Amino acid sequence: MFRINKEKITIKKSVLILLGTSSLILGVIGLFLPVLPTTPFLLLTAWLYAKSSQRLYHWLLNNKYFGDYIKRYREGLGIPLKTKIIGVSSLWITILTSAIFFVPLIILKIFLLIIAIAVTYHILSKPTYKSKK
Repeated sequence: MFRINKEKITIKKSVLILLGTSSLILGVIGLFLPVLPTTPFLLLTAWLYAKSSQRLYHWLLNNKYFGDYIKRYREGLGIPLKTKIIGVSSLWITILTSAIFFVPLIILKIFLLIIAIAVTYHILSKPTYKSKK
């Protein structure tokens, strides 16, 4: 007969919660640093919390800042136009400022521009969410 080791389950749950919380922190930082993508970290957080803590998972999905965003994204409903405009604008302002004033190597400047193009494409390729209000 197989015996479930409760200690292993507790350690696994703790590790998943720690990873989920780290992912959430990176997602929040990504709100302010356009080079760091917010959405993948929030989706990863939701998955990790769903696997480890229903309380944290429900907290995240009902959070006034992240809940609707995660739900809409996962359901394929899209990104609000205002969020797209702010995201793409801040991305390009940050990338261009960094590339022009702070990054000395041309290869890194090119790399930053490739990242900006890829993230812009990703954001603009998602449907635009229209509120039903």
